[in-house]
Amino acid sequence: MVNPTLLCVPLGLTRSLRSVSVSPSRRALPLSAAAVLALALIVALLQVGRADAAPVSAAAGRLAELAGDAREADGYAYALRDDTGRTMDAAEIRQAEDGTYLAVYHSVLGDDRFHAAVATSTDLRTWTRRHDFGPGTHQATLAKDPSGGWVLAFERDPRNHIAVRGYASLDALLTGNADRSFDAPRTLSRCAEGTPAITAIRGTTIELTGHYRSGCDVDRQLRATLKDFTTWHAEPDLALDTALRSWGSGGNIGDRSPVMLDGRDLVVIEGQRLRDDFASWRTYVYDPARRRADLLTVRTHGGSTAVANPSVSLLTAPDGAPSLLVSAFIPQEGAADGEAGQLLFWRSLSD
Repeated sequence: MVNPTLLCVPLGLTRSLRSVSVSPSRRALPLSAAAVLALALIVALLQVGRADAAPVSAAAGRLAELAGDAREADGYAYALRDDTGRTMDAAEIRQAEDGTYLAVYHSVLGDDRFHAAVATSTDLRTWTRRHDFGPGTHQATLAKDPSGGWVLAFERDPRNHIAVRGYASLDALLTGNADRSFDAPRTLSRCAEGTPAITAIRGTTIELTGHYRSGCDVDRQLRATLKDFTTWHAEPDLALDTALRSWGSGGNIGDRSPVMLDGRDLVVIEGQRLRDDFASWRTYVYDPARRRADLLTVRTHGGSTAVANPSVSLLTAPDGAPSLLVSAFIPQEGAADGEAGQLLFWRSLSD
């Protein structure tokens, strides 16, 4: 989900058939037979990108079951705030080697600017803010660097773009002492690129996903790599866009979170059905191997209907159980009483 000032109008889906040259020997087909063949071709083409074009994978089905019902959670918290009272919007949760939980999130402060921050917790319910990354930072994502440090990425404004920071240690992260930095050029949109998610760190190469403002009109998905904190390459992720649009996401296609479950790479992602309608945000599970998205209906205690900015993490819960944690933002427009804001809940992987 993006800043309300950046809402968009939907793009329509288009399909076209190329004309095919027919040999003279085939032109004698009866009209009815030709019509049947043409109809079969059209039906086959229309299957591409349909929401039900391929069976869901077992791993995607399990993810949807674990992440689909906060009422069955082993623990949960609504309207999450840190110890200073700041909202923890779009929070992404990670776990340090010593078991400490880390959250990166953003809040709108008195200067009417987004401020990204990092906080720590021992119970996933109470959070102590450790560092503010400054005005104009938001939609933060965090990943452990195999070399021992941490990598943080966030959307930065003005001239919305993706920024990446490297930290040599956990202490460096919690004090905001970055030793590497890169602000990405906008190469897919002259208007905005953002909502990053770090998908992998391989040596000196960081792999990310994000969104770009297609035609300065609507948010669509991108993939990117950053090498040595110097070389950036981004390209559209058309397969992911197509999978979400097959579900009627006519507005923005925005924030997403990768996860590996049962040995399969999956993505949880938000899609907006209607322009200018925050109540129409929905969440989906996307299977990259099958290029298929399935609706993930997150049921809450009060019956909230809109869910945005989804994030999922595998971690050890406070009770010691290996668990899947879900973090999602519930917009006011689709929230039940007392549920607007950031929701966290977690379930044991043995469920």
